[in-house]
Order: sequence, then structure tokens, then C-alpha cells
Amino acid sequence: MSSNLKKSAERVQNVLNELGYELNVVEFPDSTRTSQEAANAIGCKIGQIAKSLIFKGKTSQKPILIIASGANRVNEKAVKEYIGEKLEKADAEFVLEHTGFVIGGVPPVGHKTSITTFIDEDLMQYDEIWAAAGTPYAVFKLTPKILVEITKGSVIKVK
Repeated sequence: MSSNLKKSAERVQNVLNELGYELNVVEFPDSTRTSQEAANAIGCKIGQIAKSLIFKGKTSQKPILIIASGANRVNEKAVKEYIGEKLEKADAEFVLEHTGFVIGGVPPVGHKTSITTFIDEDLMQYDEIWAAAGTPYAVFKLTPKILVEITKGSVIKVK
């Protein structure tokens, strides 16, 4: 872990500080890009990884953030009832354009534009969870309650 954060990770740390929570971004020498890599680097269960996935509304073309437990795959058909439209996978360019972050490092906060957010109900079972912090090597620890507060996300069933 390093104390000199990369620019994108520092940006996330600044947003967390502005939100008034004592949450600290940490960087690892090993990748935290995938849920499994993050769980291995941190030493936690894969279900404790809060992965930020950007989708695109098929009709609206608006970004939609789904923060899923690392153990779960998002069932796009099940999520449609909450969103009101079909979802499409967002490509790397769309993700960067709307969030300001690269895939594998998208945090739940600090995006370029306001993004409607949904949170996997399975994350609520944990005392602590870990979310990406701007790079594929940076994460921060928080509680599910704080995740809901800082994202203003709706808790839904994603699988």
C-alpha cells in the first residue's frame, strides 16, 4: 500500500473527504481490477467487493450505475423493472466519458456527471465492504449504510 495516491485515486479521496466521512483510499501493488483480484489483495470475501458497473439505458442512452456484490452477476432483465428500460453494456469510452474513470477503477462516487445508482441488496449483509477508488489498484473500505448515503442509491435485487 502506498501513501502517495495516483491522481484518480486522490480525486476519489478528495470526494470522500468532502462528503465528511473518514474513509481512506488505499492502493495495492497487485491489481484490484476484478472482484476476485480485489478480494485476494484485501483478504476479504468476494461478496464484500462492491463493484461499480456502468450500464446504458437502451432508450434514454443515460448512464446507470449498478453497485453489485462481487459474488453476483447483474441480471439485466430483473433490473429492468426498477429502471423502466432495457440495459445495454457500456463500452470503455462511454464509462470514461460519464464517470471520468477507467473500467476496473470506477468508484461509487465522484463521477463527471450525475448517475442514477442502484445497489445490490446482497451487500447489505456485510459489516464492511470495499469499493474501487479510481484506479485498478485502489480501493476504500466502508459500510453498506454509508454506501447508500454517499451514492443516494436505491437498494434492489440485482441477480
